Amino acid sequence: MSRTVLITGATGTVSTALLNELGARAPKLRALVRDGSAADGLRARGAEVFTGDLDDAGSLPPAFEGVDDLWLLTPNGPRAPEQSANAVRAAVRAGVERVVRLSAVGAAPDAPNRSGRLHAAADRELQRSGLLWTVLRPHWFMQNLLGEAEDIRATGTFSLDMAAARLGMIDARDLAACAALILLDRPERHHGEAYTLTGPRPLTFDQVAEELGHVLGRTVGYRLVGHDARRRTLLAHGAPGWIADMLEDYARAYAAGWGDLTTGTVTDLLHRPARDIADFLRDHAPAFARQDPSFGDPTWSERDDLGPARRGLPE
Repeated sequence: MSRTVLITGATGTVSTALLNELGARAPKLRALVRDGSAADGLRARGAEVFTGDLDDAGSLPPAFEGVDDLWLLTPNGPRAPEQSANAVRAAVRAGVERVVRLSAVGAAPDAPNRSGRLHAAADRELQRSGLLWTVLRPHWFMQNLLGEAEDIRATGTFSLDMAAARLGMIDARDLAACAALILLDRPERHHGEAYTLTGPRPLTFDQVAEELGHVLGRTVGYRLVGHDARRRTLLAHGAPGWIADMLEDYARAYAAGWGDLTTGTVTDLLHRPARDIADFLRDHAPAFARQDPSFGDPTWSERDDLGPARRGLPE
């Protein structure tokens, strides 16, 4: 019997990668979007498109009716637990069997960042829902580096406020591959698991700059800036104040060593090594090497599914 999979955050980076991974392997795909203008592209991927908003519980039932598996991704912000709860309640009412939820590395009630604490609250609600559930907690995305590509192209440097932090950063494509594997597996197989997903090795941003220099054949530098300067840059790029404050939470925690961890979970799930930073940088070299319209910096609304990963967060 074929199963129906509903993808939330369907137009963003992570869910787009997940749709690529599912491809023809998922018999019935649905996509939930806030803006119907993206419908044509999603239909071309074989998805049935529903317009709805996780902020508005009343808009969700049509998309959830007849769904077996839910990929739950909420935009990053102070209402994230409410949005997740709206989706979980809609899933319960519609008879959805399984939810695979995107959380964040280190999500816990005492996490040193507001995103981790909010994700912990949403994770707990899902775990108490009576549904089959799996929670994915990825580390800092390598794709965040694309937000620094313009500066790297122009000056050969990028600036962050994370000092000598070592992060077990992950390629979002590996997260998507793990999510697809779980969604295509037996519903009970991964029930009750909270998987922390990382890359193969912890890296400083000096090491990232050195690796990128090898790929580009020129020197690339990492420049440490203060939290206030970084906040001004984020706000100038259109980041909401709440996001800028949360990014500072993460930067302080990472600089203190909070992100210096890796796991073997990606390899255990996929039976292949997690992508290394060198793989990611080679694949995205044109973004850093030259001005290319196909690598334009997305607007903040287009980055919703990266959640706190945007310009420096681990989701």
